[in-house]
Amino acid sequence: MKLSDLRKSGHTPSLVSSFLYFDVSFMIWVLLGALGVYLTADFNLTASQVGLIVAIPILAGSFFRIVIGILTDRFGPKKTGIGGMLVTMVPLAWGWLFGFTVTELYMIGILLGVAGASFAAALPLASRWYPPHLQGLAMGIAGAGNSGTLFATLFGPRIAESLGWNGVFGLALIPLSLVLITYIFLVKEPPNQPAPKTIKEYFSVFKEKDTWYFCLLYSVTFGGFVGLSSFLSYFFVTQYNVSGIRAGEFVTIVVAAGSFLRPVGGMISDKIGGVRLLQFLFIGVAICMFGVSLLPPIALVTVFLFVGMGFLGMGNGAIFQLVPQRFQKEIGMVTGIVGAAGGIGGFFLPNILGTLKDLTGTYASGFITFSAIALLALGLLYFVQAGWRKQWKVSGESVRI
Repeated sequence: MKLSDLRKSGHTPSLVSSFLYFDVSFMIWVLLGALGVYLTADFNLTASQVGLIVAIPILAGSFFRIVIGILTDRFGPKKTGIGGMLVTMVPLAWGWLFGFTVTELYMIGILLGVAGASFAAALPLASRWYPPHLQGLAMGIAGAGNSGTLFATLFGPRIAESLGWNGVFGLALIPLSLVLITYIFLVKEPPNQPAPKTIKEYFSVFKEKDTWYFCLLYSVTFGGFVGLSSFLSYFFVTQYNVSGIRAGEFVTIVVAAGSFLRPVGGMISDKIGGVRLLQFLFIGVAICMFGVSLLPPIALVTVFLFVGMGFLGMGNGAIFQLVPQRFQKEIGMVTGIVGAAGGIGGFFLPNILGTLKDLTGTYASGFITFSAIALLALGLLYFVQAGWRKQWKVSGESVRI
């Protein structure tokens, strides 16, 4: 498999647009996390309160991903994506012009979940344009839009220093509007859009055990990635006494690994199988999170987080090399469900880290817990892969798992 194969197949403008849509949406989705230090200063928040506020968009995104998944399967990813971006403008305008109370932060966070739900439209747009042997790479490229976190963590604190956190929300309307225009003019609906089903038929995928297995695994990989992305700025400031801008730089470094290695995870999975790759990645995540729990000097903890986030990002790519092979016809709905599970994992992780910090007085307990969760995911993977067939056949092609 070569990159040239990708250019000869599918529709490149749609693939690029799916990446841009996911990228800007992901940036907006994690804004509260990137600005957690400034929210703390304005509202005098505790660690557990910060954990809850930055996790609310992630949890809301889990619910909206299922909704967006259904809409994608019924109306297509182009129409659904356009609607999602229009709705996302609402919490940005709210945060820019108002946002004076903690209650408003909760409401803004809920609406920001629509941005996180972009996953359930962007990935099916990429998937439906490409054949099975290119699924890992195509889904990885679209999924690399989680690199939007980099823009939130790198530029969010800098802008907040000058304009306040409200100003960050206002400026975010600009890139969102540009991507919306691009999406409208460049994207084409995939030629194999499935026929609409009843709501009952869409939810029938919940009867499949594999749906739940993918959900549990993705709640660790994606949940770990987005949960850490949302909480690490606060972690660096409170644990290592660095400024908000400096913390944003450290978070940007570690998030870059998870973002840009996601396509690599998909590409490797196309060659050796997603299950095989995940086995190595979960072990790596467990080791790295244990290293973070030791709370070493900031340079070393950054290395542990960089490598660990890279493993989580590759894990995201590996899982979504597997999902289209198993659920090609239901990819929109299943993407929404599995993505929702990832969001739920991302909701719990900041709460675990913040709450255990308040209870024990140290972040070590939270990172040890995450290390143990990665090992449990490894055990689950060994259990479920024994029951999976060595190959799934999709459209007459054999694809390794």
